[in-house]
Amino acid sequence: MIRIPRREAPRRPGRVRWSRTPRTLLVASAVAPLLAACGGGGGSTSAGTDDLAPIAATRRVAAPDLAGSTLSGGRDSLAAYKGHVVVINIWSSNCGPCRAEAPGLAAVAASTRAQGVRFLGIDTRDYSRTNGAAFAKRFALPYPSLFDPSGREVLKFPRNSVNPQSVPATVVIDAQGRIAARALHILGEADLRRMLRPFLPA
Repeated sequence: MIRIPRREAPRRPGRVRWSRTPRTLLVASAVAPLLAACGGGGGSTSAGTDDLAPIAATRRVAAPDLAGSTLSGGRDSLAAYKGHVVVINIWSSNCGPCRAEAPGLAAVAASTRAQGVRFLGIDTRDYSRTNGAAFAKRFALPYPSLFDPSGREVLKFPRNSVNPQSVPATVVIDAQGRIAARALHILGEADLRRMLRPFLPA
């Protein structure tokens, strides 16, 4: 008796089967919250041109009434900068991307002050004022930051304008007190300058 070899069905070209072991899934599930906790900014300082473009004037909404105590123990508010273009940076001292973008923020704040731009930080999720103050000193931030451990000031922003669960975030307020641009990720110095360019005097 002659046995005829059984023919196997041909495999489909281009299909690759990936096996996911329980360990792989476990690592992925553990890393994901850590990335999300700091805004998922990663280590990149580049951003696309589109998401740095200003919001059309007809679509701008009023900025919230931000106010409170600062890291140095004084008081400050967004209203104190009425008539100025204001850059608001939301950060936390335990956020790696926040540390990466801080030198660029300090440089741009110093170089644009003569052009009428003002900066105001919001230190959120730092439950010790000491940590936030050490961060500001380490990076020589030339502007005040509101101490907002509970995120109360961040929650004042209109819905969908910033993500209260994610840092860093940078928002530009125009001279009329409206939200005019935003970046919900880490910003390099060049990106921040590009973001501010439409609001600087010619």
